[in-house]
Amino acid sequence: MKAPRRFQRSQARNSGKPPGMDRPAADIIGMRLNKYIAHSGVASRRTAGDMVKAGKVKVNGAVLDNPAYQIQEGDQVEVEGKVVAPSEQFVYILLNKPRNVITTTNDEHDRATVMDLLDDPAIKHTRLFPVGRLDRDTTGLLLITNDGDVTTRLTHPRFETAKIYQATLDKPFTTEALEKLQAGYNLDDGPFKPDWARYSKEGDDLNVTLEIHSGRNRIVRRAFEHLGYTVDKLDRTYIAGLTKKNLPRGFYRYLTEEEVRRLKHFR
Repeated sequence: MKAPRRFQRSQARNSGKPPGMDRPAADIIGMRLNKYIAHSGVASRRTAGDMVKAGKVKVNGAVLDNPAYQIQEGDQVEVEGKVVAPSEQFVYILLNKPRNVITTTNDEHDRATVMDLLDDPAIKHTRLFPVGRLDRDTTGLLLITNDGDVTTRLTHPRFETAKIYQATLDKPFTTEALEKLQAGYNLDDGPFKPDWARYSKEGDDLNVTLEIHSGRNRIVRRAFEHLGYTVDKLDRTYIAGLTKKNLPRGFYRYLTEEEVRRLKHFR
C-alpha cells in the first residue's frame, strides 16, 4: 500500500451519499456505440469515439470502428478485451483537490491519484474518471463521475465551460500586466483572453483571480509566464456553477440531484 493512502484516511472525507440516478436498461437500445462506452464509465464520449476508430472495440466478438453504430438488443461490447455495459447508477463527486495528487485513474509511478482519495465503500467497485485535468501542483475543484455525457459537456470546447482560478504569483502583479492580461494575447498554441481578470483583494497585488473557458494544457500558468511571472500557487474555485463552499481542501462530496440537473443543462 502506498504511503499517500494514509492521507486518504485522515483527510479525504466524504460528505453525503450518492444520489440514486438509475438508468433503465431499455435506454441503451439504439444508443450510439461511443455513448454506450461513455456510459459504461470507460472514458468521455469523445475519447470513446477515438477508441472505436482505433479498432479497440468489439461488438459481438468482431471489431467495429464506427462510433455511430446503434446498439441492438443482445449486443455485447468489449473495450480492449473487457466486456463493458452502462452503469446502472451515475455517480457525481466534487473533490477539492490538494497538491501533490495526480489527476488520473492510475499512475505508473505509484504516485497518489485523485481516485485514491475516494474512500467510500459504496463506490468501491464503480468505474469513475476525473473530468478534465488539474496538474499535480494545482489545487481546487474537480468533478469525478461515470457519466460520459456530463464529461463531454464540461470538456468539449463548444460548450465553453466557465472556470475560475486564483493565482498566487512570485512577485507583485503590476497594473500594466493586469491590463495586458485582461486584453488577451497570443500564446504558442493560440490566442488567450480571460472572460475577466482582477486582483483577488484590494491592495493585494500578489493574487489574481480570473475566469476562463479554455481547457488547454496549463493555460493559466502559461498565460502568466508569458508576462514574466511564475505562478507559485493555483487554485480552481469554481467550475460550471459549482463552488468550494463548505468543501475543505482534500475533502469531497456527492452532488445533490438538483446540482446534477443544473450541471446537465449548464451553459
